[in-house]
Amino acid sequence: MTTATQPGLADRLGGLLGEGAFEILGLAKELERKGHEVVHLEIGEPDFDTPEHIKQAAIDALRKGYTHYTAAPGIYELREAIAERVSDEVDMDVDPNSEVVVMPGAKPGIFSAIMATVNPGDEVIIPGPGWPIYESVTRFAGGIPVFVPLREENDFRLDPAEVRKHVSKKTKLMIINYPVNPTGSTLTKKDIQELAQIGRENNLWVMSDEIYSKIIFDVEHHSLLSEPGMKERTIMIHGFSKTYAMTGWRLGYAVGPASLISHIVKQQSNIASCAAAFSQMAGIAALRGPQDDVKRMVEEYDRRRRVIVSGLNSIKGVSCKMPRGAFYVFPNFKSLGMKSRDLVTLLLNEAYVATLHGSSFGPYGEGYLRMSYAASVEKIKQALEKIGETMEKLSKKPSPSA
Repeated sequence: MTTATQPGLADRLGGLLGEGAFEILGLAKELERKGHEVVHLEIGEPDFDTPEHIKQAAIDALRKGYTHYTAAPGIYELREAIAERVSDEVDMDVDPNSEVVVMPGAKPGIFSAIMATVNPGDEVIIPGPGWPIYESVTRFAGGIPVFVPLREENDFRLDPAEVRKHVSKKTKLMIINYPVNPTGSTLTKKDIQELAQIGRENNLWVMSDEIYSKIIFDVEHHSLLSEPGMKERTIMIHGFSKTYAMTGWRLGYAVGPASLISHIVKQQSNIASCAAAFSQMAGIAALRGPQDDVKRMVEEYDRRRRVIVSGLNSIKGVSCKMPRGAFYVFPNFKSLGMKSRDLVTLLLNEAYVATLHGSSFGPYGEGYLRMSYAASVEKIKQALEKIGETMEKLSKKPSPSA
């Protein structure tokens, strides 16, 4: 009798990475299942409910029969609303017919844009620490990730001078994310102007992931699309998950040149057909409706970031920069001499505080943790107290050589 075997899997699967936040979330949920109370600072999800008028728009859409396929690029009225919003912000015309595609989340836009621009052997500029999907999909496409460090002494901003050093004749795509996941840093107008110049000079595609652009403090957001000559080579990734607390609605979009968007639409036709119709109708309400809830959420994030940064900096052996956007802090724990993954495990199992190891964002993230302050001030203070207690216990432990 012969032994049954499976055929081999595709080699390209080796390049795909998991997302650390969901791994830690799973471990935290298991602890909760066993009866422990866990403070969640690991997942990048607003703790606010979706604004009521957006939910009502979806309910109305369901009752009106928006339960079927839409055109692959998305419902025209939503593409029109997106085009109008982006046009106003970048002061240029965006064609809703050919330069906008609606997708089930921002991730499909990132995946499709990389797959449409990167050939095997092409180099891709990626900020580090950076969201792991950039590296993951680049490798899946056969590309070569080239990490440009975001240095703490530079407030974790992407330095155009460092980018220039890493660009080569093989560079095909430059990925920019601001405000940044995981550091909460952002870019100045001058930074954007210099990065745009690099893109033009080297004839690069540029992906500008601006999903957190509405959650920003003390500074103004300046979109790369607004720079001269960048509309022809830039794909902007955006969505509704973070701004409108709509993570479960799976609704995002990409804006870019028609020649690229058409190929992303083809990918969507093959993979997902379209985003859910009722979610798209909710997206129209989000963009065209009142923005008071967004303002309220951002004001509360601002209050929370000050609490968590102050609290972290009061813990011996910990230092934390003040973020300018998103809802993350990226504290430095290097003085402890521990791997970030080990520290996450310790905090989860002893303090019951779920955080995310900086190493999950690439080699430049080691020695840091990402913490989301998309949690109530009460939860943040509870987490800070538990982290402080754990750090105090660590400091009292004798060293291995003692």
